[in-house]
Amino acid sequence: MKETSDKPEKDQEEKIPAMQTLIDNPFLLLFIGVAMPTVFYLIWGIMEIVTIPVAP
Repeated sequence: MKETSDKPEKDQEEKIPAMQTLIDNPFLLLFIGVAMPTVFYLIWGIMEIVTIPVAP
């Protein structure tokens, strides 16, 4: 009797979740870890400058 194995075919068709690919890439995590605080501090600084009252 011939045995059919569906597991290898299903494993090849299965897609890797986006979060898993993100967490598996250390350089992308490093970039996000540096870029996100930089963007937030820039936005915070611009907001602070905008809220300073104009001198008479």
